[in-house]
Amino acid sequence: MKNFIYMVSLTLFFFGCKQKAETKTVEPELSVAEKIAKAHGYENWKNVAEIQFTFNVDRDSSHFERSWRWNPKTNAVSMTMNNETVSYNRASVDSTSLKADQGFINDKFWLLVPFQLVWDAGTTISDPVKAEAPISKSDMNKITLTYSNDGGYTPGDAYDIYFDTNYLIREWVFRKGNQKDPSMITTFENHQDFKGIKIALEHKKQGENWNLNFTDVKITVE
Repeated sequence: MKNFIYMVSLTLFFFGCKQKAETKTVEPELSVAEKIAKAHGYENWKNVAEIQFTFNVDRDSSHFERSWRWNPKTNAVSMTMNNETVSYNRASVDSTSLKADQGFINDKFWLLVPFQLVWDAGTTISDPVKAEAPISKSDMNKITLTYSNDGGYTPGDAYDIYFDTNYLIREWVFRKGNQKDPSMITTFENHQDFKGIKIALEHKKQGENWNLNFTDVKITVE
């Protein structure tokens, strides 16, 4: 009788283990866009209460800059340029804030393009391929991000994005209106960590004294 009870108990034990194994949840495979976003700290974005940054373009002896303060949860935005400040909410852009919002979309895109890959609707992202990066000539992975021809400030644009084995973006090619020839080619350099979010602070062109860069970056978390 003791042996019978032992065998029944043992059978129930293994049956229970089998049931647990069969009901185990399998995490879905991340897309390439999600892997790139994750590599740049996307899981920490939910904690961001405010982000501040200054967008700069230095070309030879000329300098351009505009500074931003953005609350991503309320979509309140403030732009300061030439000692003038424009404040607005992206939920209600009007003629007085349209130009500022166009600048914000451009500057935010440069700052957070790894996250734009998963944020933006109306886009297509190609399957990754192995390709030679145009500036470094290194072997990297490449995807092409293409925007639809409908909506947005610059419809139809395409970006060939080159990233390394750690899914960090290293270079890109911008093609206006998805034309064949490049409109701009730059690096992604000087990645720095801000509250768990990795941002490339510098973007340079090959053979030119040109540097699109970010300064005064500050992230406030909840």
